[in-house]
Amino acid sequence: MKPEYITRTAALLGDDAIGRLAASSVFIAGLGGVGGYVLEGLARSGVGEFFLCDADVISESNLNRQLLATVGTVGRPKVDVALDRLREINPDARAHKYETFLTPENVGEILREARPDYVVDAIDTVSAKLELAVVCRELGIPLVSSMGTGNKLDPTRLQITDISKTHTCPLARVMRRELKARGISHLDVLFSDEAPASATFDEQGRHAPASAIFVPACAGLTIAAHVVSRLTKD
Repeated sequence: MKPEYITRTAALLGDDAIGRLAASSVFIAGLGGVGGYVLEGLARSGVGEFFLCDADVISESNLNRQLLATVGTVGRPKVDVALDRLREINPDARAHKYETFLTPENVGEILREARPDYVVDAIDTVSAKLELAVVCRELGIPLVSSMGTGNKLDPTRLQITDISKTHTCPLARVMRRELKARGISHLDVLFSDEAPASATFDEQGRHAPASAIFVPACAGLTIAAHVVSRLTKD
């Protein structure tokens, strides 16, 4: 018998789909502004197993947009906070944590160990994003990759499409070029066709992407919906 918390989702998707989700595993790379909402959407949809990967800790600057960030979680590892939240939503879900930064050197080993049914890329480092795509192709694991959500304000401009159809997004432009050099022409990505705002710099001349909650939160939930659709597709 399915748990009570999932009954309304089952009424929408059907019991067979709920069963598939419960039997599925998802690897989430990055638990920040986008990845935290991916976890939220998948946990509340009944996905049965998670591999959570992030080496960062929650900081005060995360409070404006990251689901896992509260005054009480500042300073804690994101993977630990994510596991706590998952257990509060679905204590029966199986969970594994990787408190490490993904790099081109460790992506292959980690994914070969985890062998998830789906991978979500919500990290920022281009070299690791590219290696995720290469390794997922080698292992035959479906992947959806988040492009840039910083310096943007309009969540209605988000969409999931093939990397070959992206435009406007600076990160997507780099990814298109570098993936092509690696023989990868197609990849599901989440991107926004909103032109990014101009960069701003602090008093020391440093630049960090500007961000509010609206775009990364909607990006994460859009990715979660995409993964649920693919995992339950006949």
